[in-house]
Amino acid sequence: MERNSTMKKLIYISVLMAILLAACGPKATPTMSPADVQATAFAAASTMIAQTQVAIPTATAIPPTETPVPTLPAPPTLEPLPTSSLPTLVPTPVPHTGSCNGLMDIGASGGKLTPVVFKNATKYNVTLTIGISSPNKFGQCGMIARALGKNATADVDVPYAFDGPCYWIAAIIDPGGTHSKYVYGKAACFNGADKWVLEVTNDMVKVVTP
Repeated sequence: MERNSTMKKLIYISVLMAILLAACGPKATPTMSPADVQATAFAAASTMIAQTQVAIPTATAIPPTETPVPTLPAPPTLEPLPTSSLPTLVPTPVPHTGSCNGLMDIGASGGKLTPVVFKNATKYNVTLTIGISSPNKFGQCGMIARALGKNATADVDVPYAFDGPCYWIAAIIDPGGTHSKYVYGKAACFNGADKWVLEVTNDMVKVVTP
């Protein structure tokens, strides 16, 4: 509203000045038409208004007040989980899954071996064989065999019987010959560090305990 009032006053003053100048001037000077006087006054008023607007200082925007961010509490310190002492498990021997009609895996005995002497007391070649027909606690079964010449001996490390099946004992005298026959010995549960002796005779296999 104030700007419009100012503009009207400027136009009125401009028009009044133009009339006075026309009245005081020489008679030969042509006078401006009312339309020209109004246009000139409007142009002058517009220029003054524009200059006034430039002179007005620009309002500085007030920065918004920062809202303080709440400080989060520190996370609680967790107690370390209790460590449980688990018992050391003793490995269980793997059960035997093969056939007991083949050779025995002597190395699977866990180092528990008994020294046994295979001895031939006949005048023929012999094959002395011992074996376990069902697996022991270490999954061992099968046969251990040695071929012996006349009056020959052989030292054999035999796995413990381990509270399981004992060994059967058998020998072939003169295998493949005219005097070929089988002889047997009593079952033996070999164990311990002392030496056992298996002696093949013409009629049997003697088991000599330590």
